[in-house]
Amino acid sequence: MKLLAGNSNLPLAKAISDYLELPLTQASVRRFADEEIFVEILENVRGEDVFVIQSSSYPANDNLMELLICIDALKRASAKRITAVLPYFGYARQDRKPGPRTPISAKLVANLITTAGADRVLSVDLHAGQIQGFFDIPTDNLWGAPVMAADIQARFATQPITVVSPDVGGVVRARGLAKRLSNAPLAIVDKRRERAGESEVMNIIGDVTDRFCILIDDIVDSAGTLCNAAAALKQQGAIEVVAYSTHGVLSGAAVSRVARSELSELVVTDSIWSGEPDPKDCKVRRLTIAPLIAEAIRRIADESSVSSLFD
Repeated sequence: MKLLAGNSNLPLAKAISDYLELPLTQASVRRFADEEIFVEILENVRGEDVFVIQSSSYPANDNLMELLICIDALKRASAKRITAVLPYFGYARQDRKPGPRTPISAKLVANLITTAGADRVLSVDLHAGQIQGFFDIPTDNLWGAPVMAADIQARFATQPITVVSPDVGGVVRARGLAKRLSNAPLAIVDKRRERAGESEVMNIIGDVTDRFCILIDDIVDSAGTLCNAAAALKQQGAIEVVAYSTHGVLSGAAVSRVARSELSELVVTDSIWSGEPDPKDCKVRRLTIAPLIAEAIRRIADESSVSSLFD
């Protein structure tokens, strides 16, 4: 097999490459003066099983287009099978029609990836499970929960932990993490979103008094929801609040908002690379999912079970 990395998350791609002890395929991914993307594969890939590692994170449209062109280049170079590895699947939050005359962009992106020539898709913590059904090709959705659970157990095993979902939609995710933490108690934050990008916490369902609260979410963007939830939990008597999220989008003033919040720490994975290191005085800490993705890639190449990773 071969690994091909786009420019969206080179550190993660190199970590996956190191884990598999397989060098990244030599390729030139560059832009013309008018910002058109040009891809040239500099190695023979005929008959190869190729994995293209590319998150469609900011700038989402550029990174998505880069992925599509990489897939097309591999298809025309006669690669046997092409797997699009998206540690972060952009446009995932547009998975339904929230109102009249609105798109389902996640389905459109799935169609684009399939039409470009991908034979398989591998992603991590899709925002909604039904996105797997948007693809007409095999799709593996890895879970970040085992990585987070191991970190929580290593750091907070002696604390009276309660897992908290920041909204009703995340209850299944929170319950899955709580099960991995020896069936820790579960609480839910009931909130009402008045407009996009803003949230208002209403009340807490469950007892969090004198508990060490672990907020769990799949995507943290503006961080407003998590910060408001942390404040509400502290008001209800929580000892400390730590947030875990798979995808740290952290747009705008999110990092400074977290720094001023009641959160003791925000832990995200390295599915998204901002292009620069986090500020030293921020509360953001990163976990790597390179071993998880690398092991899934190995199993796909070997035609063995991926789901057994989570048994």
